[in-house]
Amino acid sequence: MGGYSSEYKISLQSGNVVYSYLNKDKFDLYRIHILKDKWVYVDENDLEHPVNKADFSIAIDENKINFDCVFNAIHGTPGEDGLMHAYFELLNITHTSCGFYQAALTFNKRDLLSVLKPYGVKSAASYYLNKGDEINEDSIIAKVKLPCFVKANKSGSSYGITKVHKKEDLKHAIEVAYKEDDEIIIESFLKGTEVSVGVLKFNGKTTVLPITEIVTENDFFDYEAKYEGKSQEITPARISKIQEEKVSYWAKTIYDVLKMTGFSRSEFIFIADEPYLLEVNTTPGLTTKSILPQQAAVAGIDLPTLFENAITEVLS
Repeated sequence: MGGYSSEYKISLQSGNVVYSYLNKDKFDLYRIHILKDKWVYVDENDLEHPVNKADFSIAIDENKINFDCVFNAIHGTPGEDGLMHAYFELLNITHTSCGFYQAALTFNKRDLLSVLKPYGVKSAASYYLNKGDEINEDSIIAKVKLPCFVKANKSGSSYGITKVHKKEDLKHAIEVAYKEDDEIIIESFLKGTEVSVGVLKFNGKTTVLPITEIVTENDFFDYEAKYEGKSQEITPARISKIQEEKVSYWAKTIYDVLKMTGFSRSEFIFIADEPYLLEVNTTPGLTTKSILPQQAAVAGIDLPTLFENAITEVLS
């Protein structure tokens, strides 16, 4: 839990929820904080013990401990962008997330949409910028129209996202996004019902969880809406049967086409009955109030079962 991005505090919350709900009669559990300045095991007394990065082990009372499985609850870098995944795979340590390629691909919104487009996955019109590129406001607006969204390409929890209504606000929105990432995606505004679809391997089978409808009090589903109560998350979503079937099909197709494992949560907006993909999260929030646990609860899967399944799937 933890990480190097703006999401590290949310990740610590997720990790502590996983720790509290996993069955301690079945598992020996260790809270590992991965932070910019330290990798440490935090014991029951909140004392810190360093992690040996050479083999991802810890030492307690001179006893060396190696791990059978890592439950990854890191949002953002390095736990959602492929870095930790590759590290664990090099060390031959089993972990609950997808592979390093899938993590890197889904974390990069621009690359993900490009890879999925040939499969028929619909998405908003978009314009790409890299730090240092000339900013031609007229060209951008001609491509995506107004209003539009300016997003950090590799970021989560709505950090670095601005909805732009006027041309004169575009450059400031770009500056905000560049604080999170050196790559930007600018997308056309899609007006419609927003939904979130959780997919996971459950008992060995790709399973689509009940769909969540996002209704925000704010201009869009931003950080405040996600984490400070400025939205409603309605599960199951108030959508038609045909919408439910289509978005479930595409969420499952994306999961299988990308050869995903572990958790995923895909965000879509409906234009009429057609779902348009916004992004795919491979380390979604796992607090008691997070969307994917809400969906699991509606499906009759409690948190101990949800978290234990993630471990048994990769250890079987």
